[in-house]
Amino acid sequence: MATSASSIEERTNMSHDLVESTSSDTVAVKDSMTPGSQTDDPEAKIDHHAFAGLPQNRFHEAAFVFVVCCAQLMTQAGLSLSIAPLQIISDSFNTTPKDLSWASAGYSLTVGTFIFVSGRLGDEDSLYGPIRDFSTVAVHFKALDRPYCYRTPLQSLEGHTPPGRRKGMVFCLFGAVAPGGFTLGATFSSLLAERVWWPWGYWIFGIACFIFALLGYFSIPYVPQQKPREDLSVFQRLDTYGAITGVSGLILINFAWNQASLVGWGVPYTYVMLIVGILIMALFLFVESKAAYPLLPRSVLVGEAGWVLGCIAAGWSSFGVVVFYYYNILEELEGNSGLLVTAKWAGASLSGACAAVITGLLLGRISASIIMFVAMLAFSAGQALLASMPIGQVYWANAFVIMLITPWGMDMSFPSGIVILSNAMPQQDQGVAGSLVNTVVNYSISMGLGFAGVVEYYVGNDGENVLVGYRAASYMGVGLAGLGTIIATCFMLVTWRDSRKASS
Repeated sequence: MATSASSIEERTNMSHDLVESTSSDTVAVKDSMTPGSQTDDPEAKIDHHAFAGLPQNRFHEAAFVFVVCCAQLMTQAGLSLSIAPLQIISDSFNTTPKDLSWASAGYSLTVGTFIFVSGRLGDEDSLYGPIRDFSTVAVHFKALDRPYCYRTPLQSLEGHTPPGRRKGMVFCLFGAVAPGGFTLGATFSSLLAERVWWPWGYWIFGIACFIFALLGYFSIPYVPQQKPREDLSVFQRLDTYGAITGVSGLILINFAWNQASLVGWGVPYTYVMLIVGILIMALFLFVESKAAYPLLPRSVLVGEAGWVLGCIAAGWSSFGVVVFYYYNILEELEGNSGLLVTAKWAGASLSGACAAVITGLLLGRISASIIMFVAMLAFSAGQALLASMPIGQVYWANAFVIMLITPWGMDMSFPSGIVILSNAMPQQDQGVAGSLVNTVVNYSISMGLGFAGVVEYYVGNDGENVLVGYRAASYMGVGLAGLGTIIATCFMLVTWRDSRKASS
């Protein structure tokens, strides 16, 4: 422990020396950004405190980006563990895959709900810095907000400035590994389930997460924290009451919808939990309006950020539906093994990577509303193809196109959403900004499965007509993606109107 403390102190001193040595250059940069100057490069903007989180060299930078991307890869791999081998898992419990929808919804619910709280832990004015908060996905966004992309210190990028091209590309790289993570997790979980025993997939997943946590401790740059306000307690800085009410409300609402897909709304506790959850969420909003450091900043639901979150919520809820029923239709109704279906889905990794790179090139060149609109169209097209896919059709028709199109919705909406919120919120709320995007993504996946499951339950007559139920659930996904398209269209119109006002 003494060695670790000494290492952190040494890195902090090096960072402070770097700040002092560049102070004169910083003044020059700030002078060059005065009205009438010719310098409008966002990467020229600089902040003294931001230098404390710089990686020390290129190798450190590469290691940092690698670990952060691996964390995103593992998040999606965890989702696939309960989807790809679902037939085998259900057989081991002597039940049907329909009754195990909670295995997928519960994972996304847990990730999304608690990331919502953990983002505050990694902010610079809370108890913990990002290096201690690596166990949460929010820390990765917090750490990415540090200006690690640099050729010289004066070309660093501050988290609250408009994103430079390199920062945007790294965010897109972060999003690009998501389809690959799902494919990787699905491959190994299916292989282990068919050849060994399905719990091995979860055990290996846990070991890998532990290894990446250790790597993260050494690769994430140390970020000195700002001195917190002395007039506020620890509970106030962490918004403890907001965390309790927010998490409770989100869990109860989600539980009601996903449980209703198994037992229906006729069972009293399902709608009672829904009503209680809504009331608690109303209390959460009241608590947030009074909080000194709210988990849900007041500015996040207005302007560009609000439109973006609406698109992500609708689009990613449909993603949960398309991937869950893609596997179920091909496995249960067409007789494919989980490993074979994963092979049919494997091309999504390359397709998603291409989408992420193109999104990185487009960010800053075209309006974010256009990127979101194209992403929602991709979600809608993939979901519509699944809903209309005939049983027994050749793979190279609907199933192949679904695999190619759906990742474009994922890898266009996710990285652009992070960049937009990162630049729309103040620097002290960057951890919350990143966690909020992840909360919306994962919670929406879980809620989408709940909505579709309820439709499947009633239209398919509680499993008596499996195909009809699956079709109805898929059309529910079409409706969710269509809602995202409508929101994105409104977003484009508002952006166009504002740009005309600004230019007139």
